[in-house]
Amino acid sequence: MQMTRVLFVCLGNICRSPTADGIFRQLVMRENLNQKILVDSAGTGGWHIGKAPDSRTVAAAYQRGYDLSILRARQVNVQDFAEFDYVLAMDKSNLSDLQRMKPSSYTGHLGLFLEFGSRGDYREVPDPYYGSNDGFELVLDLVEDAAQGLLNHIRKSPY
Repeated sequence: MQMTRVLFVCLGNICRSPTADGIFRQLVMRENLNQKILVDSAGTGGWHIGKAPDSRTVAAAYQRGYDLSILRARQVNVQDFAEFDYVLAMDKSNLSDLQRMKPSSYTGHLGLFLEFGSRGDYREVPDPYYGSNDGFELVLDLVEDAAQGLLNHIRKSPY
């Protein structure tokens, strides 16, 4: 298996995509695949560049054993399509933004992250930013499920 690069993308890169980044990164490390799979996250918007994930995101993740404190927000750019095999959006709006940005030469996988999940009740990871703490728990549930599905997919993939 050669190096596979995965980029998770949401709007501001402070809630959903850092959660996916932290959970998937830990899963990859636990499976001793950190020399084979590179993980990163970004946002389509640039409002939070350089900032840590939302404190509620960090706290909810920490309760489940994930440390997101080292992550810092960045904005996705065209060069990311040259560097990542998987560019995975948290929702359809961000996927649409990424599709407009994607170079015609991109041969990787651009799609919704939850395509890899086993739950049929959600196609998008809902943004918890303006909601209650329950929203952050739901994000964790959805991301944990889809992260395992993504890892299983990558293990079978030609990338």
